[in-house]
Amino acid sequence: MTGRCLSYFYYYTKYHYEFTITNPSFKSVFYLLQTPPSHSGTLYVVATPLGNLEDITLRAIKTLAESGAIACEDTRRASILLKHLDITGKKLISYHNYNEPRAIGQIVALLEDGTDVSLITDAGTPIISDPGYALLHTLHERNLQAIPIPGACALTTALSACPLPVNNFFFAGFLPHKKGRKTRLEFLAALQATFVVYESPFRIMKLLDELDRVLPEAQIFIGREMTKIHEEYITGTIEEIRQRLADGKTRGEFVVVVHPAGKKQSNQKRDYADHH
Repeated sequence: MTGRCLSYFYYYTKYHYEFTITNPSFKSVFYLLQTPPSHSGTLYVVATPLGNLEDITLRAIKTLAESGAIACEDTRRASILLKHLDITGKKLISYHNYNEPRAIGQIVALLEDGTDVSLITDAGTPIISDPGYALLHTLHERNLQAIPIPGACALTTALSACPLPVNNFFFAGFLPHKKGRKTRLEFLAALQATFVVYESPFRIMKLLDELDRVLPEAQIFIGREMTKIHEEYITGTIEEIRQRLADGKTRGEFVVVVHPAGKKQSNQKRDYADHH
């Protein structure tokens, strides 16, 4: 009888990782275990400093140190950060818009082989206006895990110092350089709500001219070189911002917060926000 029971349960465990039986006759419990499948690796989406290298979390440092590989936009910039953190011997995978399909293949192969991989960007939080969506979509389809390691982000850093109403806002990221730019700005203007865009130093004056056409009464907040030595935050009308930037202070990427209302309405909304 015992032999038949064991034979039956041996066959049964081909399809179950764990099975427990109780034989009333012998009052004993058998634990029949099948070797579990090997575990796949995890992708950690790690936020890194915007400029000041001290703006990194302890958890981010630990995650980078323990990952088997690190995917990054620029391996040279990543090497500078890792050297500062005394992290050495890491496999670096170049991952940017121009090699995305190949890089995704490399990352997926490592994860499926059981290797943990960290994804970082040149500065701030990955995925937000940076490569990464296609990678996360691929991982989702393959049932591979991605875990965020939160930290510095240009968007939230700027908003945290913005004196305009930002309790609700629309984030538009980088605007198209040419085709679709005018249509996109008209869409944002029609929202009649605060919106945020990223802009390069080469197009910031052009953006102010464009905003002057679609939202001439707008209040603007600009953050540039955030967390760096020459960081600057400016609030004013489009013309006031234009004059402040006319002296050539257009280096570094800009976070631009646009509130469509004039100054009077902006103050009214701020008063409402302060009391609710």
